[in-house]
Amino acid sequence: MSKKRRWHIVPGQPITELDKQVMYWEGKGKEVPTRDMVKTPEQIAGIRIAGAVNTGCLDAVEKAIRPGMSTQDIDDVCMQYCKEHGAISATLNYEGFPKSVCTSVNEVVCHGIPKKEDVLQEGDIVNVDMTLSVNGYYGDASRMFIIGGKTTPEKEQLVRVTKECLEIGAEAAKPYCFVGDIGHAIQKHAEKYHYGVVRDLCGHGVGLAMHEPPDIVHFGHRGTGCLLVPGMVFTIEPMINMGTWKVYLDADDPYGWEIISGDEKPSAQWEHTFLMTETGVEVLSY
Repeated sequence: MSKKRRWHIVPGQPITELDKQVMYWEGKGKEVPTRDMVKTPEQIAGIRIAGAVNTGCLDAVEKAIRPGMSTQDIDDVCMQYCKEHGAISATLNYEGFPKSVCTSVNEVVCHGIPKKEDVLQEGDIVNVDMTLSVNGYYGDASRMFIIGGKTTPEKEQLVRVTKECLEIGAEAAKPYCFVGDIGHAIQKHAEKYHYGVVRDLCGHGVGLAMHEPPDIVHFGHRGTGCLLVPGMVFTIEPMINMGTWKVYLDADDPYGWEIISGDEKPSAQWEHTFLMTETGVEVLSY
């Protein structure tokens, strides 16, 4: 019995270049998307609006963040921005997550929970990760902030190199590339600095839900993983540790969300939402 194909041709419609490319690679045994992973023009328009609001929310955080501010204050900024712009936080109450945004400070890799008692000090590095929806469409992005504008040379380099990893990953994201092409480029750059690329968490499809297939891993080999085609929307969000790539779940977090670097050295992350086009990726949210 032949294996059921993931990609199907729309009855009565001409076969497109997209169809030809996907069927070719599926015939070669590669992982390919399903048709519903390719967004329609109407869906892309809605995701684009959500992405603009998502970007604006992080802009508001950038204007407000400062030494002496608590991570709960950051959550308040995001909640207020959502209220003023007709958006809904996607993380609030998601599988028990208690806040509207993730705030991950220093050795916290991701999913840090905002708290009144977590007061930012000059020299801290913090990732603010915001996912929101507008009219049922989703935007997802995160940025790193150096509190007070200065930190140690080691932390400053980590933040810079992690952003470079995102940019290099985006450069590798060409139409009909594979997820592994992106991951390979990111891993190669990070490991030049002897940094660890987190394996246990990854980017993902996004747009009609907060998390959709495919997984966008930030390490690996060229030509592996899912084929990425025009019309797909996904995040690239490398988490780069100053030391080991390994992580652990903070046993003191009663909600079971906060992830810490394995050796408790600082970690950084940048995230954009991208639309794959016929020529490369377009940033929808940053």
